[in-house]
This record gives sequence, C-alpha cells and structure tokens, in this order.
Amino acid sequence: MQRAIGMVEFNSIARGIYAADQMVKISEVEIVTAASTCPGKYIAIVHGDVAAVEDSVQIGERMAEEFFVDSIVIPNVDPGVFPAITGSTMPERIQAVGIMESFSLATMIICADQILKAAELEPIELRLGNGLGGKAYFTYTGDVAAVQSGTAAGQAIAEEKGLLVNAEVIPSPSDRLVPSLL
Repeated sequence: MQRAIGMVEFNSIARGIYAADQMVKISEVEIVTAASTCPGKYIAIVHGDVAAVEDSVQIGERMAEEFFVDSIVIPNVDPGVFPAITGSTMPERIQAVGIMESFSLATMIICADQILKAAELEPIELRLGNGLGGKAYFTYTGDVAAVQSGTAAGQAIAEEKGLLVNAEVIPSPSDRLVPSLL
C-alpha cells in the first residue's frame, strides 16, 4: 500500500476544525496534525493510501469554501516527513545541519519530502507556522555532501515557487547549538 500525505490550509480556525472533521469522517485517513498556526490560520494534515488522501483533501477544499488557502497531496511521501512534523525525531548524532525556510507551509512539506529523497539525511524538525508568522522551516542532518545535495533539491522547489526565505548549511555545528535543534 502506498502512503501519501495531504494538507489543507484554511484562513479560518473554526472552518478548519469543521473541515478536518469531515476529512476524516468521509475518507479512511489518519490525522498527522490538525492545529491552528500563525497568523490565525488552521492546517489539517492527513495520511493514508493515495486515493483516500486525495479524497480527504478534496473534501477539505470543498468544505473550506471561501476560507481555502492552499492544499497539497504527496504520494509516496518519504517516511521521515511524518515524525518531523510531529516533532518526534531524534537523530542518533548530528553531523552537518541543513536549514530551509519558506513563506509557505505547503511548499515546506514538499521541500522536506524532496530533501529527504535527494540524499541520505535524517530529519530533525519540520516546523509549520507556529510562532513563525506563517512561515515554515525544516532542519535535517547528514554528512556535508548529503546536506548540500538535499538543500539544493529543496531550494530549487522553493525558488521555483517564489517562496524561499533562506537556506543554510552548517558543516560542523557547535556542540552548544545542537541541544537547541532537538
């Protein structure tokens, strides 16, 4: 069974909660996260098989009506994306660190998926909008060449969409910085 991830972004928290309920009632999907984000938006992220996720996202878009902001469906999403969204990653060791920052939550999920598929990398965190003024960022680790390769893959997507804020590679992060990343 293929695994997919889908997200619908709303500019109304009340409508987002209502739509998220409909998304999981009508389709056989599970919620990865459904929460308010800055600035006063709401996201519903679901996963399941590709057809169910596509149906769920379509329902969310339809229920959103005038409160719809954006949506995505990623079939065969990299399995590292899920724990990064929920903050449950814990790499055994931090090597080089990549940081990608975007103006769009949906674009950041797409970038994170491509970053992880581009090279042998471990996700650290995929932060979506909370306390970020509506922006998103993704941190990841691996050897320097892998981080550079992943960063280039993600950067190309965000730049193409015109939504890249910045991307950085730290070849050898300080031991004093590492705890703040986890």
